[in-house]
Amino acid sequence: MINPITKSIDLGDGRSITIETGKLAKQADGAVTVTMGNTVILAAVTAAKNANPGVDFMPLQVEYKEKFSAFGRFPGGFTRREGRPSDYEILTCRLVDRALRPLFPDDYHAEVFVTLTLFSADGVDIPDALAGLAASAALAVSDIPFNGPISEARVARINGEFIINPTFAQLEQADMDIMVGATLDNIMMVEGEMKEVSEAEMLEAIKIAHEAIKAQCQAQIELMELCGTTVKREYCHEENDEELRKDIWEKCYDKAYAVATSGNTNKHERSDNFAAIVDEYKANLTEEELAEKGALVSRYYHDVEKEAMRRSILDEGKRLDGRKTTDIRPIWSEVDCLPMPHGSAIFTRGETQSLTTVTLGTKLDEKIIDDVLNNGRERFLLHYNFPPFSTGDARPQRGVGRREIGHGNLAHRAIKPMIPADYPYVIRIVSDILESNGSSSMATVCAGTLALMDAGVKIKKPVTGIAMGLISEKKGTNYAVLSDILGDEDHLGDMDFKVCGTKDGITATQMDIKVDGLSYEILERALNQAREGRLHIMNKVLETISEPREDFKPHVPRIEVIIIPKDFIGAVIGPGGKIIQGIQEETGAVITIEEVDNYGRVEVSANNKAAIDAAMAKVKGIVTVPEVGEVYEAKVRSIMPYGVFCEFLPGKDGLLHISEYSWERVESMEGLGLKEGDIIEVKLIDIDQKTGKFKLSRKVLLPRPPRPEKNLTKKGDDENKEEN
Repeated sequence: MINPITKSIDLGDGRSITIETGKLAKQADGAVTVTMGNTVILAAVTAAKNANPGVDFMPLQVEYKEKFSAFGRFPGGFTRREGRPSDYEILTCRLVDRALRPLFPDDYHAEVFVTLTLFSADGVDIPDALAGLAASAALAVSDIPFNGPISEARVARINGEFIINPTFAQLEQADMDIMVGATLDNIMMVEGEMKEVSEAEMLEAIKIAHEAIKAQCQAQIELMELCGTTVKREYCHEENDEELRKDIWEKCYDKAYAVATSGNTNKHERSDNFAAIVDEYKANLTEEELAEKGALVSRYYHDVEKEAMRRSILDEGKRLDGRKTTDIRPIWSEVDCLPMPHGSAIFTRGETQSLTTVTLGTKLDEKIIDDVLNNGRERFLLHYNFPPFSTGDARPQRGVGRREIGHGNLAHRAIKPMIPADYPYVIRIVSDILESNGSSSMATVCAGTLALMDAGVKIKKPVTGIAMGLISEKKGTNYAVLSDILGDEDHLGDMDFKVCGTKDGITATQMDIKVDGLSYEILERALNQAREGRLHIMNKVLETISEPREDFKPHVPRIEVIIIPKDFIGAVIGPGGKIIQGIQEETGAVITIEEVDNYGRVEVSANNKAAIDAAMAKVKGIVTVPEVGEVYEAKVRSIMPYGVFCEFLPGKDGLLHISEYSWERVESMEGLGLKEGDIIEVKLIDIDQKTGKFKLSRKVLLPRPPRPEKNLTKKGDDENKEEN
């Protein structure tokens, strides 16, 4: 008999979350199911008993997978089985990874695998809000060393009210959507999008999310006690040589501090100068010592370099490139830098550079989304590419990684609120990073704004972004918040906090903490400092192009949209698509039509206005209701002895009877010179109420000949004869 252990968490609004362990996946080091309503996630964690030789980092891998059967669906494709992770699944993995990773012990280097599987969902509750809780709970009931627990919660603001873990339907009405990861005491991760909210409003949302997370963390602590897993496994993944560590600090620290305070603005020169210090130290070792202790030397020197950089900032307020903590690196940008893309821009900030293009397309270019719980089409796309040469690395580029997906998603969320809701074009932004030394995703936001304005897209407001860093002393109040961080300040620092927005508020944010927590005091200061930096960058962007161009470039396809009654959608398409295909072949335009609510949205696109006008005229003709008394230009479709059948509106034929052709008597339609395809002007004179047939007339549009006069002289002569 199985007796699982369960804990419930009351969300306070009639909903609850249940954590259960001891029933499923019992051969994993730890496994739980997390249930909310009809949503069920299984989290299983396993860890290697020992670290691989030479590994001095945390080899954590998080996988999140949604089963199509969870929602009663079949996967697409020929194989009809789940394939590579979707962007949504990858983004969920990253959310969990970023909250968990900082909380493993620094000296723990065994491989850890966290596998999250969505086994049930009803499309009401959003499962990614439960993934962090499930992963942490699985670690909690295992013996894997972990300084948690943590949990994650989504908070949305709807009509001014904050809601924890909203439903899909509720989220559609929200003007703020953020995911927060935290421990019982500290914030660890924040990511989300919002509609130009203030720094104070965002801080309030984070605090509300943290209160909900505290209850979830407490439930995990109680679960650990019930399972008896409060004591974790023993391990020894590092062999240290304290004498060697001390020797390296004594011989290398002052030299590293000198490089850290030199103010060298060149990334590669600075890196070479740091590397020369450890190379000099290694040169004094014998081959045997180097073979035995080379890895330790590199690890200890990394700590020396990190401390030198941090002390330079905390003690002297001097950063690696000589800037003050609030300084932004030099910025230059330009637009229209490529001749054929519909919009293009270069944005360069220090040693970070993005070349970004914009392409405008039709409905046929929409991205089709077919995830387990998310089906639809996306009209605004943003793709981010990070080639190895951007950092000077000599290695091949192997497709798009999780980092590219995550960075592109952040920039996408930042810019999307500024695209007009009824914009007729499908938009694709592509950011190619050509140089990178700190926050290429924020360069993508700035370059994307420039390229959109260059393309003539009427964005509501320009958007810019900045990455903030943090250097702090453990258990102390001495800290420095850094604006526009370098790559080394990200790698060796305590925080990477990206903030995007317009002049009026924040549109997207992403924050990762690499130490045990972040106080609200530091968070508030970072947000306010980010606003100052973001507005400085905004001014630089607006110096390059202050507003969207008035018109598109000549080679941009033109699009016009017409709204038609729902009942006419079938008429425009025609049987088997005959009508719409015929219009496209005849005019050269591309026509798409979709049903939206209770009307049809017809989109007509072409490279020239004449083609659009011709196609629009035909579509309007189809949806025009024929009116008796109106005059039309009609095309002769067929000629019969008794009359002519004419198409006076697209898809609408009427009979021009022989008696209505001319005022003169016509014996037959043959011999009049008419042929099929001729255009003649006709008037609709009647619609048969029973059959709906249309009666046309040509003669009523022609001048009526005068009636012949009577011969009075002849008549008088006849009368005289009778009298005589």
